[in-house]
Formats: sequence, C-alpha cells, structure tokens
Amino acid sequence: MTDTYRNIPSLSERYRPYFRIGAAVNAKSLNTHRDLLVTHFNSVTAENEMKWEEIHPEQDRYEFAKADALVNFAREHGMFVRGHTLVWHNQTPAAVFLDDLGQTATAAVVERRLEEHVATVLGRYHNDIYDWDVANEAVVDAGTGFLRDSRWLQTLGDDYIAKAFRIAHQAAPDALLFYNDYNETKPDKSERIYKLVAGLLDEGVPIHGIGMQGHWMLDDPALDEIERAIDRYASLGVHLHITELDVCVYGNVHGTGGQSQEVLPYDDELAKRLAERYRSLFSSLRARKDVIESVTFWGVADDDTWRDNFPVRGRKDWPLLFDVNHGPKQAFWSVVEF
Repeated sequence: MTDTYRNIPSLSERYRPYFRIGAAVNAKSLNTHRDLLVTHFNSVTAENEMKWEEIHPEQDRYEFAKADALVNFAREHGMFVRGHTLVWHNQTPAAVFLDDLGQTATAAVVERRLEEHVATVLGRYHNDIYDWDVANEAVVDAGTGFLRDSRWLQTLGDDYIAKAFRIAHQAAPDALLFYNDYNETKPDKSERIYKLVAGLLDEGVPIHGIGMQGHWMLDDPALDEIERAIDRYASLGVHLHITELDVCVYGNVHGTGGQSQEVLPYDDELAKRLAERYRSLFSSLRARKDVIESVTFWGVADDDTWRDNFPVRGRKDWPLLFDVNHGPKQAFWSVVEF
C-alpha cells in the first residue's frame, strides 16, 4: 500500500456499522485502481464483464476470463460481489432472439437460451456471488405504459420478469435476487417499480430486493424525494441496495429533454457543492441503515467514469469521491467525517 492511502481513513471501515461500500470495476481498474479498492471498498460489481454480450457473446461461446479475474480479486481481498446483470434490453446479443435462419425465435427457444445462460453463469459463481441484478431497467420512464417494449417482452410476454427470477432462483437458490433500475425516485416511475415488485411478491416470485441505481445530480432528485422512495420500497419488506451511485455535476442525465450542454471547471465552489450533496445523501442513508444494506459507487475515481461520455460525449465530469489522481476529494471527507 502506498503512502497516498496510508494516512486517510478507510471508507468501508468507517461504514462497517452501517452498510457495505462497493464500487463498479472493470478488467483494467482492478489493476489501475487496486490500492483504492483494497483500502476503501468491501464489495465490487462488474461494470460490464458479466453482461450477456461480454460473458456469452455467441450462443456456443462463453468468455469467463474477465469475470473470473474480478471474482478472484474479490476472494483474495475478502470482498462481496454483486452480479450484474442477467436480463436487460441493452448489451444482449441480437442472436439470442433469432433462430438459425435469422428470423424471430419462438418463445420456447428464447426461454431455453435464458435458462441455459443463467444456469451456466450462476452455476459457475454460486459460491462467490450472493446478490444478482436479475432484471434491469424493465419499466418505462414516462407516459401511460408499464413495461419497456424490449425484445424480452416481445418474445416472452408480460411474465418474462417472473420467469427470469424463477430461473435464477433455481440456478442459485441461496442468492439474493434484485430488480434494478434508474430514475427510481421519480414519483411516476417509483410507483411503477413498486407495482412491479409488489406484483411479483404477490405471485410468490423469488424476488428479494430492489436496486436503486442512484445516478443523481447536485440538485436533483431532492433529498426528500429520495427518502420517500426508499421508505416506499422498504414497506415491501425487501432488501434495498444503492447499486450505481454517482453525482453528476451537470444537468439531468435521464430526463426527457433539455439536458445541460454546459462545461464547468472543477473549482473550489463546485467541489464544495459536491461535498455538500454527498454529505446530505450519506446522512440520509445512514439514518436508514436498517433497510439499506449496500451502497455501490459506479466507478472508483474520476479518471475512469462513464459520466465523461454521458449525456455529452467527451465532457469531463467529477462524480465520485476520489479525484483523477486517486486522491480523496472534499466530497470524500464529507462522507467519512460525521
């Protein structure tokens, strides 16, 4: 461990009485951000390495090397692993939904492929991964609809989510299985997520938790909106994880228009505002430690964040607790000093 990390408190140790502290990692960051990970985190999530197109790019071919490296890293350092993700409308090969002639495959064929994929992946990691995001981003953001019009919905019908959870439970009966989504605090979408999970529970589907992604901004959503959503979900009696936390310093990422195009310098004022936002967020999360079990950042430090390319490609953002040189930001101190 270098001196850079020796003289600052460990984030995960500081939060051990409250909840696990995780980070999304990739094959590169396991090496480039190793010291930060080992010092400050006790849980990891694969940023992309366990998504279908990465781990199972062709029907008869799996690529486990990167996912194995992540699991081995976690095992070596006594970390938890969150599995992410099994059923999603993105990053799933189109061939999953096609037959040998390139035509739309039947529901029976697609369901059999899902069963085989889940059995293979969860079977490989059943001793190491205890939490899985089974279904990801399956409800609509706005309007009068309910479920997203994905290939999964089109092929398997309205009960495809229930099928996915039952398949995952059969493959890994001891794993906690989550529904994961963004804009999870917005009133309309929050109610859709609540309706979905409540309906699955009523059907006896083995769903155990809700993953709140937490791709938030400096001023949005309001803290009371976040708290209402957490409390509403907690009323279902399920596990709650914050799964993809970061704080964009720009405008609305998942809005329906008018996203900010401005470019800001990371000056003292912005650093202060970010620290204040993180302070209020973690104060609220600590107060809900009885229902929040895990908080995972979507990234480790500002030198490697998806926010640099979304919603404006190539625009620098500073959404995490560690800066581009892996040093603790003012936001870090606002989270550990309370």
